[in-house]
Amino acid sequence: MTLRHHRYACFATLAALAVPALAACGGSGSGTASSGGKPVIGVDYPRSDTDFWNSYIKYTPQYAKELGLDLKTTNSQNDVAKLTANAQTFISQGVKGVAMAPQDTAAIAPTLAQMEAKKIPVVTVDTRPDTGKVYMVVRADNRAYGEKACQYLGTKLGGKGKVVMLQGDLSSINGRDRTEAFNDCMKTNYPGIKVFGEATNWDGAVAAQKLQTDLTAHPDIKGVYMQSSFALAGTLQVLKQKGLLVDPKNKKHVFVVSNDGIPEELKDIGAGKIDATVSQPADLYAKYALYYLKAAIDGKTFKPGKTDHDSTIIQARPGLLEDQLSAPLVTSDGGTYGGVSSLKSDDTSLWGNNLG
Repeated sequence: MTLRHHRYACFATLAALAVPALAACGGSGSGTASSGGKPVIGVDYPRSDTDFWNSYIKYTPQYAKELGLDLKTTNSQNDVAKLTANAQTFISQGVKGVAMAPQDTAAIAPTLAQMEAKKIPVVTVDTRPDTGKVYMVVRADNRAYGEKACQYLGTKLGGKGKVVMLQGDLSSINGRDRTEAFNDCMKTNYPGIKVFGEATNWDGAVAAQKLQTDLTAHPDIKGVYMQSSFALAGTLQVLKQKGLLVDPKNKKHVFVVSNDGIPEELKDIGAGKIDATVSQPADLYAKYALYYLKAAIDGKTFKPGKTDHDSTIIQARPGLLEDQLSAPLVTSDGGTYGGVSSLKSDDTSLWGNNLG
């Protein structure tokens, strides 16, 4: 998605960044600044072993600079204990806000309670905590991910056959949302398709092993839904070993849908190795995580409704707002599948086509 630029007088410091249309422009700039005059904020990167999160890490300093924020960073490496320790580090550093992406959305509750007690606003990125208060959740509609993958595969398979769903981690709301939505969509719209759900804990090696086992037991499997690009390399390797990594026009072709929209996925769609992905906006996750932290420091407030950056703020539960950013289906032809429109894999608006 291209970055959109808007002007409006009440938020002049953010003139170079798109902002929600329903922002209340009152409030004072009450955040304590660093010695250089910039508010100090902390960002915990959840991991650095995937192309998606490495892209997020790349974008974060760029937007911190644009917003005039002094950035402190840590990496919790998909470990909630490390995330808890990193939060303590941020507190000791006197940060005025924290962005994090907790992969275990239940276990983060005590840390959020501590941050709330110390009046340090928190924005969560990509995941929504099961309990606890945060200033804003920045993520895409993860149920829509599962539904879009279902509609694509259901259409391509003509409503019949077998598919494997390589799930993420069901301790994560993202894994649960994608899994439940995919299953619900299949049961409702394509009851003739049997789904083999495989829990993988976002582990590519586990995903590859389970896919290989399923294909051995059910060689007539014709579809794979990977809930993230973590499974991309292993899936392609397994399909190649079994002689199934063939052109989409070949009757042996297994249709593969991923989630993330990393450059490798877009190239693989163009090459006919996989068929579709849902482009999760790594650039906008970084952009709006920091935007909302700046807004929190400045005393801004938000309400549910449409924004002017092609998203919708919803009330996820009482007292918790979530900005659901756009995440389009991406295919080789830009067609419509089961009522879901898509972008072509070479579309220049996709962040995965714009990495330097």
